[in-house]
Amino acid sequence: MPTTFSDALAKALIYSGKSLRHIAESAGVSYEQLKKVKQGKTQSTNVDDAQKVASAIGLTLDQFLNADFSQTNTVSIAGQVGAGAKVPVFDAYEKGDGPQVECPPQLSPSGVVAVEVIGDSMEPVFSSGDLLFYTRDTADGVPSDAVGHRCVCEDIDGMGWVKQVRAGSEPGLFNLISLNPGANNQHDVKLKWASRVRLHLPADLARRL
Repeated sequence: MPTTFSDALAKALIYSGKSLRHIAESAGVSYEQLKKVKQGKTQSTNVDDAQKVASAIGLTLDQFLNADFSQTNTVSIAGQVGAGAKVPVFDAYEKGDGPQVECPPQLSPSGVVAVEVIGDSMEPVFSSGDLLFYTRDTADGVPSDAVGHRCVCEDIDGMGWVKQVRAGSEPGLFNLISLNPGANNQHDVKLKWASRVRLHLPADLARRL
């Protein structure tokens, strides 16, 4: 049975784990209006705002009003990662507290993190604004299966990169290779960690929530 907007909002807040302000900002609707709904001062809002709120949580309006969360899977966007651009450490948000993107159907959202590409050194494969999905199996270190592959990584200076990681001149050092022939490579870099890119989503296909 369909619920009131107030009931649906309360259930969506619990299920999504998002704050009321985050939902309001993502939806582009009045935080004060949603606050009144949450506090029970009003039970409803206009249809346009209801649609925007549902979309911000990754639901259709019918799914939202029926509290149908079965298809809602999201991944946190940890921050940005440099592809030529020098980007500071990108774990800018507490786990699960950053912006969200709808999880691609090829992945399970469990343990998966997304980052946004900044720069053009990985063109034509990864473009600025694209999202990359990865899983860190270990907190630190570069696993052997990451070497030779396109990875999200962090150097000892706290800079985040997306590069092809290759073995350096001696153990513990790595070469970060750009795919764009006009971009620079980095040689004998010490890395805190590296994780293979599991999936790449072009910017225009990413459903940000």
